[in-house]
Amino acid sequence: MISAVEVVIVKHTTLQPAETGLDVACDVCRQSTCVKDYGPQFGTLQAQWGLGSMHDGKRYEVRLCELCFFRTLSALSRERMVNTMFDEFPDAEREGFGLIGPDELKSDN
Repeated sequence: MISAVEVVIVKHTTLQPAETGLDVACDVCRQSTCVKDYGPQFGTLQAQWGLGSMHDGKRYEVRLCELCFFRTLSALSRERMVNTMFDEFPDAEREGFGLIGPDELKSDN
């Protein structure tokens, strides 16, 4: 039986007002992820390893503020570039690495 390995980077946006008292600290820089008048906004790096993997049964979740999220995404994008630079068709597009699509809740500014 083949087990799927899932590594997900997700950007979370919360519409709850900041008055709820809920705050999420970034697991890297330990800063608040709260945005004034909008509440916590953070990205999540997570993995759940399955049968046959070296980390079978282990689950990870790291919450990242916006700055740490994009630093991490940039490092992963550079790693992909390095790993594909000598391929017959190198991966030239780094700008949208990891981007799934536009956010329907995007602000007007």
